[in-house]
Amino acid sequence: MKPSKLQDRLRRCHTDKTEKDLKYSQTLKDKFQKRPTLDRMFASTSQRNDDGLRASYNISLLIAKSGKPHTIGEKLIFQPLKRF
Repeated sequence: MKPSKLQDRLRRCHTDKTEKDLKYSQTLKDKFQKRPTLDRMFASTSQRNDDGLRASYNISLLIAKSGKPHTIGEKLIFQPLKRF
């Protein structure tokens, strides 16, 4: 938006804030940028899901490389795990 239009909007809609100094506007901007967003709230959850997705993909790749039906997954994955 053009600076002249921003100034006009400030005068028309926010008359109580026209006399505030620059520091006031900067603190509002900082608060706005630091507010919690969905991306920030679910970032750690997303990372955990990515690890599970990667493991699932690797298992599917092993099953596909074996060339057998998808039911081979139980034998392919669980039998080596039983040894541990």
